[in-house]
Amino acid sequence: MFSAMLLAISTIALAQFAAYYWRAVVTGVAVQPVSEHVFDAARVNKRDLNGEDFRSLAGLHQLTPDLNARRSGLGLVPLYFQIIHAIGKLAAGRIAAIADWAESERILCARFAAVQVDKRLQANLALAAAIRSC
Repeated sequence: MFSAMLLAISTIALAQFAAYYWRAVVTGVAVQPVSEHVFDAARVNKRDLNGEDFRSLAGLHQLTPDLNARRSGLGLVPLYFQIIHAIGKLAAGRIAAIADWAESERILCARFAAVQVDKRLQANLALAAAIRSC
């Protein structure tokens, strides 16, 4: 009995650590600078970025070809966005603090998608320049 309880507690602690680590990685990527071209292409105002802009930025990410061998996808961020979006809808009008937190997380997802699109575009431009120089 004790060993089962110890295993359960250890598994929960490991899952919590993994979630915090993943969230820190997403935040670290999302704070990187993004060129204006990405926001212009997605028809998004950089200053008024909101959670709904994630869909247009994720759509732009799907349209952008990945010419580089390194993968720069969105990973689990779309799933995280949907979960947070559902939490925000449930909390809207009832619990303002949770609704505000959910919106800030959705904005984080939008920033992450914008950075990934910008990285992909920069990698494609660098690859095209390398091909032209040959």
